[in-house]
Amino acid sequence: MMPLPDSRVVLPILVVMLMLTALGRAVSQEAGVRPHDLVLRGGVVVDGTGAAPRQLDVAIGDGRIVALGQPGTLQGRKVLDIGGLHLSPGFIDPHSHASKGLISRELSGAVPLLVQGITTVVVNPDGGGIVDLVGQRELLLEHGLGVNVGQLVPFGSVRKQILGQRNRAPDSGELDQMKALVRAGMDAGAMGFSTGLFYAPQNYATTGEVVELARVAGEYGGVYQSHIRDESDYTVGLMAAVEEVIRVSRESGLKGVVTHIKALGSGVWGKSGEVIDLIEEARGNGVEIYADQYPYLASSTNLFSAVIPRWAQEGGRKSLKKKLEDPGFRTKVSEGVRENLTRRGGAARQRLTGRGNLAGKTLAAIAGVRKTPVVDTALDLVSTGSTSIVSFNMDEDDVKRFMACAWTMTCSDGGLRKKGGSPHPRNCGTFPRKIRRYVVEKGFLDLAHAIRSMTGLTAGVYGLEGRGVIRVGAVADIAVFDLDKFRDMATYDAPQEPAVGMVHVLVGGRFAIRDGKATGLKAGGMLDRGK
Repeated sequence: MMPLPDSRVVLPILVVMLMLTALGRAVSQEAGVRPHDLVLRGGVVVDGTGAAPRQLDVAIGDGRIVALGQPGTLQGRKVLDIGGLHLSPGFIDPHSHASKGLISRELSGAVPLLVQGITTVVVNPDGGGIVDLVGQRELLLEHGLGVNVGQLVPFGSVRKQILGQRNRAPDSGELDQMKALVRAGMDAGAMGFSTGLFYAPQNYATTGEVVELARVAGEYGGVYQSHIRDESDYTVGLMAAVEEVIRVSRESGLKGVVTHIKALGSGVWGKSGEVIDLIEEARGNGVEIYADQYPYLASSTNLFSAVIPRWAQEGGRKSLKKKLEDPGFRTKVSEGVRENLTRRGGAARQRLTGRGNLAGKTLAAIAGVRKTPVVDTALDLVSTGSTSIVSFNMDEDDVKRFMACAWTMTCSDGGLRKKGGSPHPRNCGTFPRKIRRYVVEKGFLDLAHAIRSMTGLTAGVYGLEGRGVIRVGAVADIAVFDLDKFRDMATYDAPQEPAVGMVHVLVGGRFAIRDGKATGLKAGGMLDRGK
């Protein structure tokens, strides 16, 4: 039998071991503190996955989320108590016209977006924007960016560069030139390919032409985002236009997005259920189809596209002005204008957003002042200048049905504008409006569903790795808001009022909004596909 060790030897050893263990724990704890540059303590975290909200500490270091813990458990160099506030990923706007504003020094800080909680936008939707994405990137970075920006290759601009406003199919050489432009854009890091088949000259393209170009983008992966050919009953009809997105997506291998999904005009009100069934069937057959949507009953577009028949749009606005001198042409086009105004609910529902002192006035009111028939007033406006409108043409039951779908993202279809005019309030109010009206006031959506539609869902569709979720390792694009106060202030009469209730916004772990005020920091950057 081995002799027992002398207690005079054992006890000192045990003491030393206990001391070393305690010291090791202290060192370990201290090491755990060091990476935590900032701890946001005790907020109600809505993580972007659709999971139920829960109260957590969120630690941030080197621009990323480095730890999550129960309230009060994480330590850091700086600790910000956000008890009573909600914390979510920064919102992602997949359909944004903000690129022109972001290029300007005055608007590059993107404050109207940040106070909504938006930290990332995807630009060049509807097939519009700059074809040279490398050049666009340089312009966007020139003055710094308040938000992150991803790009799409715009079909309309590509087609116009090669074919102009011509209403014909490209020959093989022209098609190859368009393919080369799409490829260059995808090589530059574009997240996908956008079309606006409702608009001339894009609506002159056949589905086959679109598929050919989308296949080029499909070699890289990404999305096919489309302002569909008909959101109403203008031409092919709403259902056929959605089917076209499904076909392009299936044949190109791109994820399909029916952008700013809607049933526009009383002729298709109530059709949302059929559209949803069609998309669900495609998804069940393995085609990745999604939608995005803004939470308003009014759309916005240019008066030319809204009321001029497709056959009369060839050559654009300047060509139309000359052709209207022909009495026969004018009579025929007037019939189409009358039908399209009826389709959109009449002249009293078409409100101008610009044109000097005409901004904010309805087409009916302008016709009354001028003492001219509504159709003649519309033709005069579209042939003498670019005229945008806000058009009240949707039914809220359709809006809600689309909104409730698990595959519907939130988008603004808005931009950044200097003060002036009477634009759509979606520019300044989309994201808070959805939460205020449909979560808080109506109780139609739960908060987790709404936040997922603004964050995790969108990040997944657009391949924004490490964004759109609150988890360890994710980029620290974060929105902190007071749910009781977070709301849109923009209305149709005061469309540029900024949102309120957003307390803090971090872009890459740095404060762009602190205690409700813009810091002036431009921490955004350009995002490439899959990065």
